[in-house]
Amino acid sequence: MIVERAYAKLNLTLEVLRKREDGYHDLASIMQTVDLWDELTFEEADEIEFECSDESLSGRDNLVVRAAEILRDEVEVGRGVRVVLRKRIPVAAGLGGGSADAAAALRGLNRLWCLGLSEGELAEIGAKVGSDVPFLVNGGTAMVSGRGEVLELLPDPGIDRVVIVTPKVGEEASGMSKTGRLFGMLSPASYTTGSLTRKLAARMVEKGDCHPAFMYNVFQQVAPHAFNGWQETYQAFDRMGAPEIVLTGAGPSMFAVAPNKEVGTAWALLMKARTTCDAVSVGLAPRIDIGSSR
Repeated sequence: MIVERAYAKLNLTLEVLRKREDGYHDLASIMQTVDLWDELTFEEADEIEFECSDESLSGRDNLVVRAAEILRDEVEVGRGVRVVLRKRIPVAAGLGGGSADAAAALRGLNRLWCLGLSEGELAEIGAKVGSDVPFLVNGGTAMVSGRGEVLELLPDPGIDRVVIVTPKVGEEASGMSKTGRLFGMLSPASYTTGSLTRKLAARMVEKGDCHPAFMYNVFQQVAPHAFNGWQETYQAFDRMGAPEIVLTGAGPSMFAVAPNKEVGTAWALLMKARTTCDAVSVGLAPRIDIGSSR
């Protein structure tokens, strides 16, 4: 049996530059994986079999199955696998859980099927599964551009602890159409040049830090209108004393940098006690080397 962890991600910045002719958008983002993960196990099987601890995600349309099918077609192998996914990352929350699972599936199958594919080859295949998958093949810290397939590694941002808060926004605000709906709520006036992302990346390289005041997410301007109760959760989080609260991905999850582990734990416990949201205090997750992935 092979085991892989699928780490969630945060967007320290997220800018939309333009809409492309193919319907996708060009983005500029700094992504960071965090120590919140799903777990996937892989065993030999005759066909591609899949089971998830969340039964609503156990269908054949899950990105884990899609990743396995695309990989098998790309390398032209006739082998199967039984994959069991244990979910911990909130679903459709802007934390990249589905993409992280797909990336972990590519790593796990690369090992199980003894394919010997490189990081670049897995990332290239991952781009056919989803826009966040190429980054999540390795994770760590990176500046991401294009529609997610262009990666530039960055140094550790020097953040000790983050608190992630996921509001309960209802099923109508989640699901596969969520990201497209939020893109539709942006106007061309929301588009930027990517300079905010480049400035933060330069600061991380030159000064070795990532001050929350430099973080930005274009979707934060529409999140209060997109998710029922989002603003109330934001305000409750703000009252905890978080200096900067930033949306991640297309939301509805938001995060803040905590000064230390003790404060982060307190913020998370208080948010869970005072609201209906999920909240967790986590550290950062390092980049995964394909040769030593778990």
